[in-house]
Amino acid sequence: MPQQPVELILLRQLASYLTVPVFLAGEDENLLYYNEAAEALLGREFEEVGELPLAKLSDVFGITAEDGSPLPPEAIPLGIALRKQRPAHLRVKFKALDGIERHIEVTAFPLGGRGDRHLGAVAIFWEIDKP
Repeated sequence: MPQQPVELILLRQLASYLTVPVFLAGEDENLLYYNEAAEALLGREFEEVGELPLAKLSDVFGITAEDGSPLPPEAIPLGIALRKQRPAHLRVKFKALDGIERHIEVTAFPLGGRGDRHLGAVAIFWEIDKP
């Protein structure tokens, strides 16, 4: 595994202390980490899942819009933050790896480093009551 930029290493460390679920993705569109709070909603520890391409995220978790229509990777907030390098927010539902369907709100934003480097994106999400 190639060495990550120091900014991503530090953000991963910060995310490990947060009580809100967090995804961290690299500029190569791979999910690099999710924290313990995210593990509770996703139904599996990060060490069991490991790094995952964004293209597979929608398939693995069956991410859909609230009306049940499928969402391709480029339509989820993390995909928007990575590809368009702008913040995004959306309510979605997904099937956790423990089989439980969850409704969440997701906010994602791009990460930049010095010299206008694109480093990746962060998604913060939380469970909501079913609409």
